[in-house]
Amino acid sequence: MYATLRLIATFAFALLMTSVGRANDDANTASLFDGKTLEQWTVLRCDAKVQDGAILLKGGNGVVQTEQQYANFVFECEWKTLKADKWDSGIYFRYTSIPANRPWPDRYQVNLGEGMEGNLVGFKEAENRVEVKPHAWNQFVLTVKGDTAELKVNGKQAWRAKGLKTLKGFIALQAEVPLGGQFLFRNIRITKLP
Repeated sequence: MYATLRLIATFAFALLMTSVGRANDDANTASLFDGKTLEQWTVLRCDAKVQDGAILLKGGNGVVQTEQQYANFVFECEWKTLKADKWDSGIYFRYTSIPANRPWPDRYQVNLGEGMEGNLVGFKEAENRVEVKPHAWNQFVLTVKGDTAELKVNGKQAWRAKGLKTLKGFIALQAEVPLGGQFLFRNIRITKLP
């Protein structure tokens, strides 16, 4: 009987620790998009609106940028292209400003150009080989910590790269609509890491 009570107590303790861990994760995780408004975002040099619970990059060359800057984080989103072919967009992270003569930041960009979806621009070791679904919802989970970034695409590990130099900055959705077409983004969340 003593062994049974000890087993129950051990199980209860393990369950409690798991719950505490989840509570801490949940406390650090926040939605960056409520599905109704563009609160928490700044629209720069482009046209964006909320449509059917998603951010629609409607027109122009520019970005929809977070109001806050982030250092170490997990950024999750789902995206879908609306253009038949030659689509192009991207997700920028850890930049602090956009040059006056350019519509987009200098770095870092997870590409959403057709055939390059998920590649980290400028990092040869960060090329995505995980299949994406054209004209359907795809999920990215981007983890950035210290000088390292890694990406999961539709639940599968795509790449891990080292060499990030900027250690804090904004996150943005790239509008490249005149040539790259319209994109939708939804289920956007961020988890701050230590």
